[in-house]
Amino acid sequence: MSALLRTAPLGTPPYQTLDPFLFAVYHKDQYPAGNSRLEAPETGNGADFDPSKPYRMYHGDRVPGFPQHPHRGFETITATIDGIIDHTDSMGNGGRYGFGDSQWMTAGKGIVHGEMFPLVNQTSDNPCRFFQIWLNLPAKDKMVDPHFTMHWAPQVNKVQRDDGSSLTLFAGTYKSLKSEAPPPNSWASDPENDVAIYHITLPPNSQIKIPASEKDGVNRTLYMIEGEEAVIDGKSFSHKIWAVADASKELKLAATSSSPSQFLILQGKAIGEPVAQRGPFVMNTQQEIMQAFHDYQRTQFGGWPWPQDAMVFPQDKGRFALLNGVEMTPENPEGTRVDGDKEER
Repeated sequence: MSALLRTAPLGTPPYQTLDPFLFAVYHKDQYPAGNSRLEAPETGNGADFDPSKPYRMYHGDRVPGFPQHPHRGFETITATIDGIIDHTDSMGNGGRYGFGDSQWMTAGKGIVHGEMFPLVNQTSDNPCRFFQIWLNLPAKDKMVDPHFTMHWAPQVNKVQRDDGSSLTLFAGTYKSLKSEAPPPNSWASDPENDVAIYHITLPPNSQIKIPASEKDGVNRTLYMIEGEEAVIDGKSFSHKIWAVADASKELKLAATSSSPSQFLILQGKAIGEPVAQRGPFVMNTQQEIMQAFHDYQRTQFGGWPWPQDAMVFPQDKGRFALLNGVEMTPENPEGTRVDGDKEER
């Protein structure tokens, strides 16, 4: 019997998700060359999500992206493929990452952050592709302290098969491979919850098998994000789809002879608690949602320590992560302590 339980056309993001996930978007923007201030040639309208355009400005003005905004009660996972993202938050942490890096942020009891997409190339296009995923927190962890974790591309495990197919392991396990550790209070931090995030690329005439989960109560969803044809568990599709699969069964993905394809797979044991969501806050009750708005209006979750709401770093700044006063890079993942204008090893 097929592992596919139900399928539907993919549609426009955000995509449908199952517990423990709340939100999933595949961002794909073909940004043009930027100017000396890393800006786009057009001005955003404050809410540019038009899927028919080659690129979107989102909530950005001249630099596309999402200026400072609050969250409480869940985690964000930003798993990059191409392009650059500048992160800043109310804890004073910041970073520039992309090209296969992955950032986890536990919002917990409350954090404000910004995600901007600076156009760092001034003589060529700035393509930007990444997944933005929200992973819920159980009630006992919704008010934990915020946490920020960066996984650089060289740390992100990837399976490369002889037929050209590949699987990038942003979270969880795949056969004998394990991802880098998620934040300590993440639902993904307990192996019993079997949380996994896979990005799969299939060139023509290639295939890959996703093993069955060994845990009970695990949900698995599949999103065909690129390609026009694919064969999923023996069933042919000629359009992009999303599907719910039985995680207790092996799942086989295959590309046809004429069409490469790419997939996102989200998997995890359901938390199984009530979900109350309003905008950037996800709690268990409406009373807790109202308290979140009250707390944010009263405290601003610590305030915004950066000089701009839509903060971007200089054009010549490489990939880095500033966490609790320590600046890390892909080349120096242990980091260097930064104290004003002074640095100490």
